[in-house]
Amino acid sequence: MSNQKLFQIALVVRDYDEAIEFYVNKLGFDLIEDTVMSETKRWVVVSPGKNSCQLLLAKAADEHQRSRVGDQTGGRVFLFMYTDDIDSYEIRLRKEDIRIVRGPVTESFGKVIVFEDLYGNKWDLIQPA
Repeated sequence: MSNQKLFQIALVVRDYDEAIEFYVNKLGFDLIEDTVMSETKRWVVVSPGKNSCQLLLAKAADEHQRSRVGDQTGGRVFLFMYTDDIDSYEIRLRKEDIRIVRGPVTESFGKVIVFEDLYGNKWDLIQPA
């Protein structure tokens, strides 16, 4: 059987530059690529770390797509990110005025903080036990 790996997820955003500002400058992600494809489209990829799943920041192109910005999962947690130092990351979130919805709390699987990105998508930040 072949070996598969999920390497990239499209995240619908309102604007490329504001999304880059948030993910790179506030959350500390790496900007992997920012390539102009046309007058209205860019290929923008960010990642929280080496060998991690990447986010393709996909600018909403029409009203239907704009209606999904910040609500790609109907209000449920959308993305799950591991960290090896949740306490330091919590300090970063608070310093950057990023909304923490819940936590930190300790669960059987580790310590968790739920936060929202600039559009309101919920993220679980997890430091495994």
